[in-house]
This record gives sequence, C-alpha cells and structure tokens, in this order.
Amino acid sequence: MGGAYINVWAPGEDPLVLDGYVEMPGRGRPKEWFGTGLREFRMTYYGGFTVNGGHGSVATPGMFAALDEASTRWGTLPWRELVTPAAYVARQGWPVGTASEFYLRHSGDNLFAWDAQTREFMSQGGHGPAPALGEVVRSADLANSLETIARDGVSTLYTGEIAHVLADDMDANGGLLGLADLAAYRTAVRPPLRTRLTDWDVAVNPAPSIGGPVLTAMLRLLSARRTRDGRTAASDVIDIQHTVLEYRRRAIDAAEDLEVAGHELIRALDELGPEGLAAVTSSPETIHVSTIDSTGLACSITTSAGYGSGVTVPGTGLMLNNALGEPELNRRGLHALAPGTRMASNMAPSTARRDDGSTLAVGSPGADRITTALMQVMGGVCLDGKSIQAAIDQPRLHVAFDEHDGNPRVEFENGDDILAAVDACGMPTVEHERIAMYFGGVGATLCHPDGVLEAAGDPRRTAATAIG
Repeated sequence: MGGAYINVWAPGEDPLVLDGYVEMPGRGRPKEWFGTGLREFRMTYYGGFTVNGGHGSVATPGMFAALDEASTRWGTLPWRELVTPAAYVARQGWPVGTASEFYLRHSGDNLFAWDAQTREFMSQGGHGPAPALGEVVRSADLANSLETIARDGVSTLYTGEIAHVLADDMDANGGLLGLADLAAYRTAVRPPLRTRLTDWDVAVNPAPSIGGPVLTAMLRLLSARRTRDGRTAASDVIDIQHTVLEYRRRAIDAAEDLEVAGHELIRALDELGPEGLAAVTSSPETIHVSTIDSTGLACSITTSAGYGSGVTVPGTGLMLNNALGEPELNRRGLHALAPGTRMASNMAPSTARRDDGSTLAVGSPGADRITTALMQVMGGVCLDGKSIQAAIDQPRLHVAFDEHDGNPRVEFENGDDILAAVDACGMPTVEHERIAMYFGGVGATLCHPDGVLEAAGDPRRTAATAIG
C-alpha cells in the first residue's frame, strides 16, 4: 500500500510514465489533526537515523491504481489472472530473503512491533520479533485481500469494501488518510525526460519526482565528461554526484513546488552548465522490476512503501506506507503539504532504446542511492559498452550529505580506480564491504536487435531473473 512509477516504452510509440506515487492526504480533516498521529523510532539501520511511523505517517497509496492503469493500457491478460498468483503465494507462504532479514533485524522489534496485527504477522505465531532468514511466512488475511482485489478490481481499495475498513482504522487512530483522499486519487500520465547517451535514447520519470530529474542531470554530465576523455572515471562520478546532489539539497528538497523545481534543475543545467548549478540556490521498502516482452515493449516499475508505518489494516494483511514520516521526503516539515499534493520520491525507473534496435529496462531501490546507482550502471552500459551484469557488478560509490551539518562524504565499495579517486577527492570517506546492500539493488533486462534477451540482478540485494 505504497506508491509506484511505471515507465513503459512500447515499440513504435513514445515512452510514457504512469505516476502512481503517494499523495498528501487530509481532505476534510480538522486542522488540529495535522502534525499528530506519528510515532518516532530510532533505527540502527546503516549508521542510524530517526523515522516516523504510525497512522499519521500514512500517505494516500497509488501503486494499485497505477498497476490497473498499466494493465488497461498495455496488458493482455485479465486483471484476475494478474493478481491471483500473488494471493496464492500469500496463502502458501514465501521464504524470507537476505535483504528483508537484514532490514528486519533493525526494525522488527520497534517499527514493526507496536501494532498488534503487524506484530502477529512478524512473529508468525510467536517465533520471535521478526522471521529468520529462509523462514516461510504466510498471511491468510493478505491472501483474502488480494483475492478480493482480483475479483472486484482496485476500486475496492479506493471506494469499496477495503477502502472503508482502512478509513475506519484511520478515523479511530488519528490518521490523515480518509475516504475522500482514496476516492480522489488518480494516476497521472506524464511524458518522460529524454537524454541522448551516445547511440542510446534514455527515458526516465519526470518531475515532480526528484529521482528522475537528478538522474537525468547526472547522466548528461557523465556523457559530457566521457565525450572529452573517452572513459568514465571514478573521479568524474564523485564530482558529478557532488555537484548535482548538492544542488538538490539546496534547491529541490525543500521546494514548495517539486514539479517546478525539477524542471528548473534541467533548465539550469542546459543553460548554465555544471558550474552554474553550484551557484544556484533555492527508502528500504522499495522494489524494482524490469521486463521486456516478446513484442519489444519495455516496462520498468519501481514501488515503495518507505520504511513502513508499522500499520496493518485490520483483517486485511495490507501494510501501509510511512511516506509522511520519512525525513528525507519531508524537508519542508511533517504534514506541511496541501492535501492532494504528490510527494517527493527518489525512484527513477528507466527505459531506453538504441539506434541498432536494442531495448533496455532498468531501475533500482535504495532511497537516495537510487539515482547514483543508476547513474553508474547506465553509464557502464550506455557509455562504456559493458554488459548489464558487468555494469551492475562493478564497485559503486555515493556522495552523501550529513543530515545535521550538510557536509558531504563519499561512501564507496573498493575496487578498480575508486580507491585512488576517493583518496584524492578531499572529502571524508567511508568504505563498505565489497558488495553492500547500501548501494541499491539494480535490476535490468536488455533485448538485442536479434531478439535475444538478457536479464541481470544485483548481488547486493535479493534478486531473481527469468527468461522465457
């Protein structure tokens, strides 16, 4: 019950992005409810940070609406056939993977322990605060809900049976999300941002997403650097990330209108160049799927529930997002947006087509590391000519900014020319293990001109690939 971006590029058509991301709720709520209903948790996940959960952290979810829109526009199977397999898995059970187990070590006894229904699911009958690696977990309630969604369509989540159960729980616990917000939700259809990388035409999700414009700026700067020296160097990656992410921190994160701010980033880059950017002022529960079908249609989907609110809608097994409680997505303050406003997101599902007929779908989870991971992987494929698996496997780096003083540092995996570049960058550095979950989990698929398919998953997180 989070948000999603779906980037689809059908053969012979222009690419489109379906914006099914979360919205600020609160239509008709009394003023005194805003800023309440939140529970603060100190997480030890990757160095530690504070996050808000609880009913007041839940934004209007849009993922199912976007999936339904995509199915209507491009799908070939009935909706019931798409959703029923998920209900089967929920009822029969699925094993806990390494990424989930790692995250739940830091959140299973706090963020996911305060709500009785969530706690019952996590303990799977009392075996512990959270399931162990490889343990099979089941949810009959979730299976029942998915069967209802398969039978009745997504309307049950926005105006029907499940929507009323969700709204009643919010009413009783101080949540801003209500029936009016659910009923008003609509998927937005947007033209993507386009960038030329050598002989590749790349399409990413546009503003009001933060991730798309930031990734576009990074790729354009990376392409310009490579044009001059013929290769992609780690020192260039550090410099470009620092330039673009520093601009984002100053000019976008706290902007009143994210759509305007995102377009302004691209305008500033086009008109002022990288030097001009420096002069201008102003999450874990994310999954990605990349696919290309037999017709050559490319689809890249990234979904997120944030860190999770800890709330399970009573009797449904549906866990809710905490988009209103993520500090990095609410730089203007908690509950500061007007109801109906699309919220900030780092997600940047991407598609691309090459002049020779090749097609690429790629994306990643990883909070603010999404854009930097994709910058390095897409640079490896589109600029350096690497295979998708080699580009994913290569060591990564990320320029991070301290949440308190704003000072930059370079987080990195050692390898190739990265160590020399970070030693010379003049910023504090943090070395991670060679394959670190911190740096995202890129998934990609590539269709060659002769119809041969490649699929590649990221060893940094639980991944699966299939060609059929």
